Amino acid sequence: MKQSMSYSVRLFARLCAFLPLLFVLSSQENIAQNIAKNKYGLPVVSDYHIYEQLCKKDSNFSLVDLEKYLPGIVLDIRYATTNNVTRSKLYDAPHAFTSLSVARALKKARAELRELGYDFKIFDAYRPYSATLKLWNAVQDDRYAGTPEKGSRHNRGCAVDITLISLKTGKEIAMPTNFDTFSDKAHANYKNLPPAVLKNRKLLREEMEKVGFKELSSEWWHFDFNGWKNYPLLDIPFEKLMQ
Repeated sequence: MKQSMSYSVRLFARLCAFLPLLFVLSSQENIAQNIAKNKYGLPVVSDYHIYEQLCKKDSNFSLVDLEKYLPGIVLDIRYATTNNVTRSKLYDAPHAFTSLSVARALKKARAELRELGYDFKIFDAYRPYSATLKLWNAVQDDRYAGTPEKGSRHNRGCAVDITLISLKTGKEIAMPTNFDTFSDKAHANYKNLPPAVLKNRKLLREEMEKVGFKELSSEWWHFDFNGWKNYPLLDIPFEKLMQ
């Protein structure tokens, strides 16, 4: 009888520990049901209030401003200029946001890189889904741009386009190509490069992999955060995030 009661107590304790998780999952499912699917069948969050609800349930979904989270970070947001493959501005302002979990990982990698004499330069981070549609119209190649039917990891706040700069000079170190050079030379495993360039690319890749990123095979500068599928597709404009 005593053993039976003890087992019942342990079982009850386990159920109590599981209930908060069950509640969160149930709440997320209820919120997800309010996300309208677009003409491609994708549930894209464009309503800021729904985005806020998702963030309250899981703070990792929150998009954070990298200039505030990583003071002194260097930005070169090409899609806020005409100096990009589309020859037009996709963003109204040069901002870089990522999900909170991605920002934390970048902070960890950055600390180690700075000890080695380097820092990050960010070309792109969170990209609203509507901007992905514009980019796709210009590129039309799923090796280099997210398709309307799938969206992009950038839309989830889980991808960064990034390179390294020297702390001593403030300039980019040598890499295989410029940003958004869509060629075999830009592929992650392209080998016909000077030893110094191969070394620099390897350093960037290894430091990013240490904190949970994976390099895109067709772009040496693009890294996806592990678990990106668990994050919602977003179409929240920068000006809303800056409020």
